[in-house]
Amino acid sequence: MNVYDFDGTIYKGDSTADFYLFLIRRHPGLMSGLPAFAAAAVKKKLGKIDLTQMKDQFYTFIPRVRSMDGELALFWQTHMKNIMAWYLLQRRPDDVIISASPEFLLRIPAERLGWERLIASPVDPVTGRYQGVNCKGEEKVRRFREHYPDGHIDGFYSDSWSDLPLAKLADSAYLIKHETVCTWDTKAKHK
Repeated sequence: MNVYDFDGTIYKGDSTADFYLFLIRRHPGLMSGLPAFAAAAVKKKLGKIDLTQMKDQFYTFIPRVRSMDGELALFWQTHMKNIMAWYLLQRRPDDVIISASPEFLLRIPAERLGWERLIASPVDPVTGRYQGVNCKGEEKVRRFREHYPDGHIDGFYSDSWSDLPLAKLADSAYLIKHETVCTWDTKAKHK
């Protein structure tokens, strides 16, 4: 099976940031939580909170979205075009998509692209609260093994060095740089 990160890998950009910007254009009042999120980002930088706690603060806008299903449908009407062509040419039914983005945000592209194997951050689409840990770095390995204990990764694709733990499990790993698929030397040191 091939395993793919989502944002910056098969989706041009960051789907969570794009969704938030889409929402604040339609509902500017959702920006009111930005100062608290900025404070959480500083706390994260200082090591006082972890990534999941910081993102929990960011998602406090979610309970104020009146029709999440409707907003998601509208968002993906205009953002499916951000799925990169290189991926569309090679996608397979047994692909596994593993992402730090909220699972509820990726359900529509999963349906449209026929992904039956989606692993993403467990964020409640009503409360905006995490129901677990942000799916990044070593957490991706843990979640992959939880879903596929005997899973064998033929190829792994990501745009981020934070995915190195998962890349090391693959027969072949590829780093995506500006929509170009490059061989990833998982033994090389990175900055």
